[in-house]
Parts: sequence; C-alpha cells; structure tokens
Amino acid sequence: MGVSNGCNGISASANGHESIASDAITTQEQLLQALEATKTAPLWAQMQRLNPPAPSPRTVPYLWAYDAIRPYLLRAGAIITEKQAERRVLMLANPAREAPYTTDTLYAGLQLVQPRETAPAHRHTAFACRFIIEGKGGFTAVHGQRVPMHPRDVIVTPTWNWHDHGKKGADEEGGDDQPVIWLDGLDLPNFVHFPVHFVEHFENARYPAEEMDESPILFPWKEMQAKLEAGQGKWTSVPYLKADGREIGRVIGASAERLNAGFESPAVCETASSVYHVIEGSGHSKIGDLSLSWKQGDTFCIPAWHQYQHFADASGKAYLYRFDDKPMLKALGFYRVEGMDLEKYVSD
Repeated sequence: MGVSNGCNGISASANGHESIASDAITTQEQLLQALEATKTAPLWAQMQRLNPPAPSPRTVPYLWAYDAIRPYLLRAGAIITEKQAERRVLMLANPAREAPYTTDTLYAGLQLVQPRETAPAHRHTAFACRFIIEGKGGFTAVHGQRVPMHPRDVIVTPTWNWHDHGKKGADEEGGDDQPVIWLDGLDLPNFVHFPVHFVEHFENARYPAEEMDESPILFPWKEMQAKLEAGQGKWTSVPYLKADGREIGRVIGASAERLNAGFESPAVCETASSVYHVIEGSGHSKIGDLSLSWKQGDTFCIPAWHQYQHFADASGKAYLYRFDDKPMLKALGFYRVEGMDLEKYVSD
C-alpha cells in the first residue's frame, strides 16, 4: 500500500517509487505513469500489436545453398572432434532471428558424422526428423533399433527416446572413408516459449541396439518415390505417415512433392511454416514478393502466411522434401488457409 505524502496527490508505493493518486489523474500521460507502479499495462495502447489483422511471423523467407555450406561442414568435420561437438551441426539460422529459429516454430541444421565416429547417445524432449542427404554406411539407433541411413530416406526420433548416430569406416562392410550428412528438423523454437525441454545423456556412447532393416522410425525413399510417381497430375504431394495413418509427430509433419518439368504447384497461403529441401532437380519458388532459385541439395524456409508456389525448370522433374508445423497447429485449432472460414457457433 502507498503512504500518503500530503494533499498534493503524490504517494510512495510499496516499491519505493512515487505514484499519483487515482483521483488526481487528469491526463492519459499521468495514467500511464501511475500504472507503471502497479505492474499493469493498458491493452488499448497495444491492441493492434497483440491483435494484428493477419499472422505476423518474425522470420523471413530464405535459402541456404548446399554448395556454399558443404565445404565448411566438411572442414568442421576435420577440426571439430566428436567429443568436442557431441552433435556436429551447422544450424540454419533465419537472418531475421538468431538460432534456433529457422522459422518461428521450426529448427533445421546440417549434421555430419565421420567414419568410425559415434554421436553419443542421449534423449530429449524435442522431436526430430532427419532427411539423409549423402553418404553410405551411416546409421542411427533409436531406443534399441539401429537402422541404416540411405540417401533420401527419412528417419524420425520420437520425443524422449534414447538415440545415437554413427558411420561405418572403409574397413567395415557397407562403409567407406567419406562422411554422412543429413538435414535435421526439430521443434526447438517452441521450447523458448514452453521451457520444458531438457536432455539426458546415456552412460555409454551407444545405446544397446539391434540391427534393423525395417522399422517404424524409417521411411525409405524408394517407397515414397513410388507413391509420388503413382500420383495423378503434374504436381503431387504425399505425406510421411505412420503405419496407422497418423502424422510422424505431434508437432512436426513431413511430406514429399513431385513437380514435372516445366510445371508448378498450386499457390498456397497458410498459417503453417515449413522448411523445404531439394531432393532432385532445379527450379524456383515465389514466396510473397520474393523469388528463390534452388537446385539439388539446397534448403529454404517459408514462414507462416506467406503465399508460395514452386516452379520446376524445364530441364527435368523436381522432388522436394518438406517438414512443417501443421500437426501442432491443427491440434491447437490454429491452422488456416487463406480463404478458408471455419467459424462455428460452438467451437470444437
């Protein structure tokens, strides 16, 4: 409580700051000054910021050229040891925000493991999906199942599952002296707002695991490509789904797209944000007023509520891998596509 300081309408608040008695306030400036001592803020002064007319992501569309990044990733593999790194990753940081933001809700990074290395076993709250870009003899073990990494496969790591990664050397069957590289996709940005993410390290570098050629965590490219080719039309998109038809994760979903040579995808504007990786081919994407040219190996992001459309070059077919935050937005009732109206008298 404040202590009266006479009839001038000024009192000392409990935190030592002087405040103006409410009945002495005659201007908006005085009111705002007085409110500071009460640790309240007027909504009317921030209504437009807190209730914008459209979604307002802070990240921007951006493309990371694989040819430009790969030499530095290889150099990191030469000078940063597995013990120093734990995970040897170059994070794809959005130029409008610091890492871990690739989009406002998604994180992406390029990870490298050298022959005969082990990225040691740990488990964490975050969910991860991994697109294998290059290399042979790589493997990942998730909660006792060790599966091989083949280029263009997708492997997921469910939340709070022990996992490690490794790479066979030239003296091991199926290995060679080259590294394996993949694209990580995680929901790390969400844990800035929900401070519940943490990591636990296993007592040994590798978690005990059995070799598996097939696993619920593995989505082979040969199966996805067959589905894409079976699709009708010049453009098709196929989601990665669990055997029971559910999304691969509660926060992150993934899909692959085929674009025939010289054709384009439909234009979309949605509240979901996404990260795309070019599996094969070349082309460009129009994202809002921006045009990003891409080729095999490149990765680019599309923040929420940016209209986008992909165009394949006439030189050949293009395949794109995508991960996004649709499962989370749909579960929360936040997913919208421009022009869609879901208003109901009684909300779900």
